[in-house]
Amino acid sequence: MPGMAQYWATMLETRQTESYSLQDGLQLLIQAELDNRTLSRNSRLIKKAHFRYQASIDEIIYDSKRGVERQKVLHLATCDYIKKGISVLITGAAGTGKSWLGTALGYQACMNGYRVAYFNVYRLFEEIAMARIASTLHRFFLRIAQTDLLILDDFGMKVLDGQQLLDFMEIIEDRHGQKATIIISQLPVVDWYDVMKGNTTAADAILDRLVHTSVRFELTGNSMRQKKHEYNDEIK
Repeated sequence: MPGMAQYWATMLETRQTESYSLQDGLQLLIQAELDNRTLSRNSRLIKKAHFRYQASIDEIIYDSKRGVERQKVLHLATCDYIKKGISVLITGAAGTGKSWLGTALGYQACMNGYRVAYFNVYRLFEEIAMARIASTLHRFFLRIAQTDLLILDDFGMKVLDGQQLLDFMEIIEDRHGQKATIIISQLPVVDWYDVMKGNTTAADAILDRLVHTSVRFELTGNSMRQKKHEYNDEIK
């Protein structure tokens, strides 16, 4: 029990071993072990999620004019939407902070003990293609279906047609009402239908499951990346 051992070593170094009763000392040691296990679990969850960025709820800059509403974000920070299998749709132009917001929600989920998977849409379909070749596609879909929160970034940058559209529909169908999904896109939701070609039935089914009960953020304003560059130039 490394957490307990580390705390005991600290108590010895600071000569606190005689400052507590046996009961109080045991409570402190047990709490230290629990805290250490929680920290280790969260670190494993974050590593397995494969986030593109490091972000946290505490670092979000709230601005209702940009579409980042404090109350909406803080409500999602409770992770209640994950328990209910609700989708979150984040749209906006490049640089408006879509991926940062989605990733911060993902980190928050990990800190609350939820399993998260972050995919750029290109990488998602690359992994699906490799799983199909290796005859492990069923296992891959099962893993995705069991993930508490799936984050798909850059949706709409690639047109989905044929088998890709059917694969995407299967992923969304498996998660609908059961597991939460965050979709991040430069395209407004009204244009999503246009990137799903050749199968109107599948496109209708996907949008029906994603849109109607979702929490939505439509980010606006100037590029946050440009603001960061301007700030860096000022302090040089």
